[in-house]
Amino acid sequence: MLEISQRDFEKLTGFIKTNYGLDLSQKKVLVESRLSNYIMDSGFNSFEEYLPTLYNDYMGSEIENLINRLTTNYTYFMREANHFEHLMHVFLPYAENHIKDHDICIWSAGCSFGNEPYNLEMCMDEYFGMKKYVWDLKILATDISYNALRAAKNGIYTEKSMAKIPARWREKYFKPYGKGLYQVKDEIRNKVEFRYHNLMDDIKFKRTFDLIVCRNVMIYFDEHTKSELCKRFYKATNNGGYLYIGHAESAPEDIPYQKQEPAIYRKEEAV
Repeated sequence: MLEISQRDFEKLTGFIKTNYGLDLSQKKVLVESRLSNYIMDSGFNSFEEYLPTLYNDYMGSEIENLINRLTTNYTYFMREANHFEHLMHVFLPYAENHIKDHDICIWSAGCSFGNEPYNLEMCMDEYFGMKKYVWDLKILATDISYNALRAAKNGIYTEKSMAKIPARWREKYFKPYGKGLYQVKDEIRNKVEFRYHNLMDDIKFKRTFDLIVCRNVMIYFDEHTKSELCKRFYKATNNGGYLYIGHAESAPEDIPYQKQEPAIYRKEEAV
């Protein structure tokens, strides 16, 4: 395994944090283990040889490869199931009674391989039933990994990742796709829009959201970065809307939302 000098490590992690918010300052061994083989396979003998290529890559392909290797895109369906219970029993009944234009705006921020937004879409399909045809139920799903987004658009998953999906839902929302693989059916896939978005950037989408789901992303961020991100989320959330975060991560102390349950926050309704 290649070793990175402390000077290069600090410069690299500073570059990543400034541009992507990921705090890897205490992850030297992880950086070395996840990048060593890629660097050598690319024809370099050391981090010192490789890093100038990264910093001078104006097309973005090298930084994409680096982000793909340093972030853990581990996910599966029905992960942190209480969020889906809240969605079905609290959020969607609220939305049905209060959103008069029948347009529910949901953003899956840091969607990884797409399990989460497809899962959210399945829940809405199940909740509304035949009434779904009078609602706009499309979901925006974003990530900083182009590799993850490409895989997400295909919507192909292993049987293992579907272990917690109810058997009836497997039949209803998936179709076989080769040995041990399943693909999300088109009626669900077509309702999720995947886009690249860096959470360090300003949020400039045309619409604001009734629900933002950003789970197991802020675990990589320091307190200041989390604070600034939650403020941006808050501005992008409609009054009465919700924010879901991962159970393994802590919200910043100054989060502007009101805590409802563990890992569930809400923006106060307008009086």
